[in-house]
Amino acid sequence: QVQLVESGGGLVQAGGSLRLSCAASGSILRINTMGWYRQAPGKQRELVAHITSSGTTNYADSSLMGRFTISRDNGKNTVYLQMNSLKPEDTAVYYCNADVSSRDLRRGYWGQGTQVTVSS
Repeated sequence: QVQLVESGGGLVQAGGSLRLSCAASGSILRINTMGWYRQAPGKQRELVAHITSSGTTNYADSSLMGRFTISRDNGKNTVYLQMNSLKPEDTAVYYCNADVSSRDLRRGYWGQGTQVTVSS
């Protein structure tokens, strides 16, 4: 079994910054793509960004690229999301996702989510 534990969420004023972390542990041979998703109240969960094991990144919206940065530390099985210039519309629960290869299985896992609230 694999667990993803997120941290770093909280309440911040508009224009502020937060750094989210997501650490994977358990029966891991290899972590392939890792990503961040978010779900705002009353909306569907949406991709924010993902990053491959070699560091190639993809952002769901070009407007996020200038404010958000996804990165990972393969040695720590951890993915990060640096969020700058936060806006009230960034308020959501942020979820980590990882495509993990174990000895007998390859599947995706989700973290429990971390709340990000941006006040105006």
